Amino acid sequence: MATLLRKLLVALAVILVVLGGFTLWVLHGNPTDQPVTLFEGTQPQIVDPEPETIPTIGLVETIGWAAGEAPTPAPGLAVNRWAEGLNHPRTMITLPNGDVLVAETDAPALSAGGVTGFFERIAMRYVGAAGHSPDTVLLLRDSSGSGHADQRFVLRHDGLHSPSGMAWGNGTLYIANDDAVLAFAFTPGETSLAGSPRVLMPLPPDGNHWMRNLLLSPDGKKLYVAIGSASNIGERGMAAETGRAAIYEIDLASGHAREYAAGLRNPNGLAWNPASGELWTTVNERDQIGPNLVPDYLTNVPVGAHYGWPWVYWKNILDERVDAPMPDYLTDYTRKPEYALGPHVAALGMVFADGGERLGPQFADGAFIARHGSWNRKPPSGYDVVFVAFDDHGNPHGLPVPVLTGFLAGDGKTHGRPTWVTWAKDGALLVSDDTAGIIWRVIAPGAAPSPPIKPVEVAHMQAPRDLVPPDQQDFTAKFQHDEKVKEQGGVAPPLPN
Repeated sequence: MATLLRKLLVALAVILVVLGGFTLWVLHGNPTDQPVTLFEGTQPQIVDPEPETIPTIGLVETIGWAAGEAPTPAPGLAVNRWAEGLNHPRTMITLPNGDVLVAETDAPALSAGGVTGFFERIAMRYVGAAGHSPDTVLLLRDSSGSGHADQRFVLRHDGLHSPSGMAWGNGTLYIANDDAVLAFAFTPGETSLAGSPRVLMPLPPDGNHWMRNLLLSPDGKKLYVAIGSASNIGERGMAAETGRAAIYEIDLASGHAREYAAGLRNPNGLAWNPASGELWTTVNERDQIGPNLVPDYLTNVPVGAHYGWPWVYWKNILDERVDAPMPDYLTDYTRKPEYALGPHVAALGMVFADGGERLGPQFADGAFIARHGSWNRKPPSGYDVVFVAFDDHGNPHGLPVPVLTGFLAGDGKTHGRPTWVTWAKDGALLVSDDTAGIIWRVIAPGAAPSPPIKPVEVAHMQAPRDLVPPDQQDFTAKFQHDEKVKEQGGVAPPLPN
């Protein structure tokens, strides 16, 4: 009996030590004193990895905004509440008539898997996410031009399951559930979305990353679908990643879908660069190799591109934690991201300035990005909206410029989390704040609409004609073309035997 009791006490002591060590790790984690700016821009620092078996948890509790409180806009800008009292608003699109569609949504229940997913669920619930999904698309309208949405309609609730991406064109509203892309007949101005949708493409459901963003091609013929991975680094097996960590292209005429680009751990924002015409995206990179790795990024996405996930990051740096065999020659064609947005910032919604916006000349050419904020970095990163300037060749440069800050309240708390961005019909920038239930409106008072972005003009080489192999040049030089001979009234000489 004494031996059994002694064994039980030893086992209890071991459990207490493990729990104590875990608690100390959670409280301390793996903090950094390096500013995020070192890991941003076109030439970010890429430091050595610091692998973490248990992820650092830097939870920031959402406390909301009191009456009269608001984020801090950049100098020259003003911010007001365009809409409030919403239930977890995340993605938004603006229709041609100025109506704004908002997806009130959250992760499906038990969406994440593995040890990392377990901790992510705890973290997300603490910061105000990963609860019950409202599964509703709202239509908000500023009918008087007052800078506030004075009309609100439930556009659709039935048949939605963690909806996120939305796009409109061809008389059709496209909505991405976590498990399918749906198509509804819809005309701007309508305030309800009736009828049964067509399923354009089934999608791999939930997983660690459940949002599915959509973007139509400029000609309205193709629909692009961003799908995040089911894990951090493929630890659930690569079979679980089938159809994921990629951007797909759907041909709307035929319904055929193909993988457009791959190796993107969690692509979110999608937009067309108005200068170059290229597809660009924001991507959330991997976790658990330190507070300063790996930078989330903004990049163009050529067809067929591969960005390395899960085997490689930042073009050619191997992630030695990955067990899955790496495809042959992957590093020979992996692309390097164009622009770093900082580690763990959770870059989500993105929109380009394209002319007609009213944020002043300093924000007239570039991309606006909502950085939703870290859950696993100490100190926290993100929790803001930034502007990335582009040059006249359609390339990003400099460091991110703060547009909307002040979300972090200090003492481990935040007022809200910026999530998505879109343009209001008056040229103001709208920012969804999902955990606070608010949509913010940012504008430069008195600013004139910005001029359109000039497309980049690229001179193409003229295709050479009448090419002659070097070993035949002397021979063919003796003869004139048949047409030239006929013009001279002669007869073309016979070819030699």
